[in-house]
Amino acid sequence: MSKLITCEEAVKMIKSGSRIMVGGFGLVGAPLSLIAALAQSEVKDLEIISNNLGEPGKGLGVLVRQKQVKKAIGSYFTSNPEVVQSYQNQEMEVELLPQGTMSEAIRAGGAGLGGFYTPVSVGTKIAENKEERTIAGKKYVFQEPLKANFALVKANKADQLGNLIYNKSARNFNPMMATAADVVIAEVDEVVEVGQISPEEIITPHLYIDFIVLKGGN
Repeated sequence: MSKLITCEEAVKMIKSGSRIMVGGFGLVGAPLSLIAALAQSEVKDLEIISNNLGEPGKGLGVLVRQKQVKKAIGSYFTSNPEVVQSYQNQEMEVELLPQGTMSEAIRAGGAGLGGFYTPVSVGTKIAENKEERTIAGKKYVFQEPLKANFALVKANKADQLGNLIYNKSARNFNPMMATAADVVIAEVDEVVEVGQISPEEIITPHLYIDFIVLKGGN
């Protein structure tokens, strides 16, 4: 059965209250067509795990403006002042994680690990209410893994099976997120026949990918 579907078919699977991982660093490597389709849907109360929430009116920023996001987990939200305003107005909950901690928490979720100890954030507000442990004389805080109901990722190219390759820095968080969700939907610029991507090029194996959508595909 083909994994290729439309953006509209993809977002119909997402229900209000879902936890969603969304790839991207700023707007680079973000699945913008899938986000646009999600903005046209009626889903709300979403919990978004992403490095940031786009820019005002761009990318995930559209979902913020339309008040479809209940909670955001990420590292850098000040690129979108509307996120700050929504938080201050108590319209959205925000959980800040250091970028490396967030990345490792997603990797841990995909690897089936129960979490990890990190020295990053010790003694700060980010570490409040987290388990603390001293190892070899150094303080660490415990970080639980991150997993999601859905992951929306962006790749440069897929074959018909769903093997993915990425374009330079647009790779960012996408490969890790593709391992850490129940349903993974990949937005790609191009779909090629099986065998047209060299095994050495493949970053995300097809077993992680449930569905593929073409960029701009309706």
